[in-house]
Amino acid sequence: MRLKQFQVDAFTCRPFSGNPAAVCMLERWLSDDLLLAIAAENNLSETAFLVPRPAPREWDLRWFTPRAEVDLCGHATLASAHVLLTEFETRAQHVDFKTRSGMLRTSRTESAYRMDFPSRPPVPIALTDEIVQALGARPLDAWKARDLIVRFEQASQVRTLRPDLRAVEALDYFALCATAPGTDADAAVDFVSRFFAPRAGVPEDPVTGSAHCELAPYWRERLGRAKDGSLRFRARQIGPRGGELACECDDRRVYLYGQAVTVLRGELVF
Repeated sequence: MRLKQFQVDAFTCRPFSGNPAAVCMLERWLSDDLLLAIAAENNLSETAFLVPRPAPREWDLRWFTPRAEVDLCGHATLASAHVLLTEFETRAQHVDFKTRSGMLRTSRTESAYRMDFPSRPPVPIALTDEIVQALGARPLDAWKARDLIVRFEQASQVRTLRPDLRAVEALDYFALCATAPGTDADAAVDFVSRFFAPRAGVPEDPVTGSAHCELAPYWRERLGRAKDGSLRFRARQIGPRGGELACECDDRRVYLYGQAVTVLRGELVF
């Protein structure tokens, strides 16, 4: 079997930065075991698998880490749209993906791609000793959606965080997201974050679009944007590679903006 595969750096305009994802083109679905084996072979935080649907510009999309399938992934969706709109649907202005999180549309804009994602506002929870011990630091508070979100006062605290990844994996959440307002060296953005998902086989993800489906509505309330009508944010993820993205949100949806660049075209042979 031969399958076309691409590797794309997402949430960046420069090769070898942002968050890399593999995009694998299928004619039909393979077994879940085989999809997981391909994702493990790629050994990237996400591999996206695409199968064409009968309607024009519609595709089935699934995302796998090296360890498991996930319900939502931003950077691999961006990578998938970039591949389709630059390699296969070059005259189209948008593509639609049927996913475990519903229909997701990605559109071209003048300077970036725009992704239409569900909003996942987090709710407050108790800050437990287990959370503090896993972080190795005490945040201001804790919140939950799909992921555990912890807020710090300063961006520098997020930047220097060294969590115990085994303890993070033991927490009953898909991942841990640490965030803070854009202070000190990150004053040009509204908020910063880092994202740790050892349970899914991703010790630290460079730029996590799905986390911003939780962070954008959280900071919308925290910064008072719901009152003043300013619903656009600039965000920076400050992990080892890191990257920047713009977010907009309303009561139901989050809109993520980012660029992408293809760094590899090839075939899987097995």
